[in-house]
Amino acid sequence: MDKRTFLQTAAVLIGGGAVVPFWGCTPRVPARTNWAGNLTYSTNQLYRPGTVEEVQEVVRRAARVRPLGSRHCFNTIADSQHAQLSLELLPHEITFDEGTVSVPGSMRYGELIPFLNERRVALHNLASLPHISVAGACATATHGSGITNGNLATAVQGMEIVNASGELVSLSREVDGQRLAGAVVGLGSLGVVTRVTLRTEPSYNIRQYVYLDVPLDSVGQYFNEVLARAYSVSIFTDWQTTESTQIWIKERADRGMEPIEQELLGGQLADRKVHPVLALSAEACTEQMGAVAPWHALLPHFKMEFTPSSGEELQTEFFVARENAPAVAEVLRGMSDQLNPLLMISEVRSIKADDLWMSTAYGRDSVAFHFTWYQDWEALQALLPILEEAVHPFDIRPHWGKNFGMEPAVLRSRYEKLNDFRALVDEFDPSGK
Repeated sequence: MDKRTFLQTAAVLIGGGAVVPFWGCTPRVPARTNWAGNLTYSTNQLYRPGTVEEVQEVVRRAARVRPLGSRHCFNTIADSQHAQLSLELLPHEITFDEGTVSVPGSMRYGELIPFLNERRVALHNLASLPHISVAGACATATHGSGITNGNLATAVQGMEIVNASGELVSLSREVDGQRLAGAVVGLGSLGVVTRVTLRTEPSYNIRQYVYLDVPLDSVGQYFNEVLARAYSVSIFTDWQTTESTQIWIKERADRGMEPIEQELLGGQLADRKVHPVLALSAEACTEQMGAVAPWHALLPHFKMEFTPSSGEELQTEFFVARENAPAVAEVLRGMSDQLNPLLMISEVRSIKADDLWMSTAYGRDSVAFHFTWYQDWEALQALLPILEEAVHPFDIRPHWGKNFGMEPAVLRSRYEKLNDFRALVDEFDPSGK
């Protein structure tokens, strides 16, 4: 499929990629699935070049192929009818400069953390799990939480991309400005991101604690105030019961830490470590109960050494302007009977506005409503249109890497820089490789 039509069809999210097989690789592999196991990729051709030069050769020899990251997407954004290309064999060469770190696009955040920790520097935020690749997370605007924190892509200061001609193109915020703003959340459509430069800051500590049994009425009344309470805040709920509703607080120790209150909005301070899904073991979760540790140990919800999944699952997430979040929460409470047969847990987080063209937080401070579903795709296909229609008045933007059913015309209308993005795609891949 021509990538120019990727927002004009409901069947495929993203069009053909800008790379082709590298003949020196052995491409055919058994049928493969994504991380959650809900998607079997459409091709058994997987190419794994070992150098950037080999990636460039791949591109020059054209047929269609999609870049493949850490396989944490729940939809077909990284799928291909032809072939996929993984950068997992590229050397993990990291370069550090004052205020920035440059890494291979395929590197996972959890693999980068030890390098940063040794140099006593940090990133501004992390996602709920550190197992995802840097390039893939940035390409889909993946995020953590915090009203002063942009998504992970906002840390990008530069990129190296192999375009459709096999040329290695370098972009930087200083030199390329708006072109970089268009390329960072690139959805895999500009080429293969071989290297990413991220902004760093001095290392800091986080203190984490959790409140349980928080009444939903209280959460609704003070919704945005709760999200603004600390550096990073998450609300977990099933939209139906007080017993399921938790507030996870992550404070920065270098910005002052008040005594931990025993009660918040009627919820009680947890005296044990918990999982977002209370029935599940908390062994894989990061430390709680007032634990203080380096940024990388507590900003995620899950530890790098554990598989964070609760089992087979599906995920949906949509973003709204922060001022609309309390009203959206009330809509979700009103339809909790429809959600609960499929819903494992829902999480609410906040994201600062940014200038990245295809970012879900472009131009507006946002709140993200995330849903972890039991893996029943037929039932979710029936539910998604109902859910999306219920929150349609609030101009939702779906997460690019998760399950959604929004009509293409509606999706296009949510991105005012879409035409500029298309022009940038044409610049990197004029023939629609």
